[in-house]
Amino acid sequence: MNETIREKACAKEKEILSPRAALACESRGRLREETECPVRTAFQRDRDRIIHCSSFRRLKHKTQVFLSPEGDYYRTRLTHTLEVSQIARTISGALMLNGDLTEAIALGHDLGHTPFGHAGERALNAISPGGFKHYAQSMRVVDVLEKDGRGLNLTFEVRNGIERHTNGEQAVTLEGRVVRLADRIAYINHDIDDATIAGIMCEEDIPLAIRNELGHSKSARINTLVMSCIENSSEDILLEKGIQQVFDELHSFMFEKVYTNPACKSEEKKAVEMIQKLYMHFVEKPDELPAQFRSIAEKDGIQMAACDFIAGMTDRYAVRVFNELYVPKAWSEINDVFL
Repeated sequence: MNETIREKACAKEKEILSPRAALACESRGRLREETECPVRTAFQRDRDRIIHCSSFRRLKHKTQVFLSPEGDYYRTRLTHTLEVSQIARTISGALMLNGDLTEAIALGHDLGHTPFGHAGERALNAISPGGFKHYAQSMRVVDVLEKDGRGLNLTFEVRNGIERHTNGEQAVTLEGRVVRLADRIAYINHDIDDATIAGIMCEEDIPLAIRNELGHSKSARINTLVMSCIENSSEDILLEKGIQQVFDELHSFMFEKVYTNPACKSEEKKAVEMIQKLYMHFVEKPDELPAQFRSIAEKDGIQMAACDFIAGMTDRYAVRVFNELYVPKAWSEINDVFL
């Protein structure tokens, strides 16, 4: 019997990848069994499902650091995701890990992020009885919310990497651990870039000791960190100890200079209040939720349904819904309805 293209690809993975790589043919499987694709491996199929889902498309209008950025130069949650994917694939390829699995995790890691970035996440976490974490919401997106409630039915390895891409327990695969590090490398460096464009800081503000160790430009820093990971990873994904220490110092610098800077965060209070007001509105008036989320309310509770609906909004859609609910329309707008 002739081998399928997928079977040939799986055989090639066994032949060329590291013994520590996760193989598609050895996946722990999906939540629901499916017939294998004759062309794509399980991880390739997951990557494609993520790219084609609506939650992935909406990332292009979700805040990274600067709320609802108007300029074409600022990152959004989508461009951040693509940068994470590129860095992760570079590291994964050099370590002979599974690039398809790495890419799928990277592309899916922020699918559950709220509008207005971490401000939206904090707003829902503070007001929802069950709390709210974007990585847990990413799991709801891929398991429950996409495809009209059927979810994407991804493999265990991709789901595990998405769930554990931030703080806490490490992913079970090295590919998932690569994505966690790539996420941090990407956001710290592109946030420096965006903050420089915004006039919040300049490269010279970064302490000289950090620049001398990591590099004097975004590309130099990324290269230093990527090479340190490649050269020091074996049984685990690690940076050289000294590089890790300086990288942590850079993160602390960015936290003080950008992430808590009033000039960057002046509008966040408004975003938090808006998100929380929307949440309370839909909790009190569940009949105004779209049909999909009314069904979720019946099954999982109105608080969960309200979180699901709001977390899926883009920045501009959240503003639009808020305006429709709470900002009075001009008389001419109202009168036009009756003309």
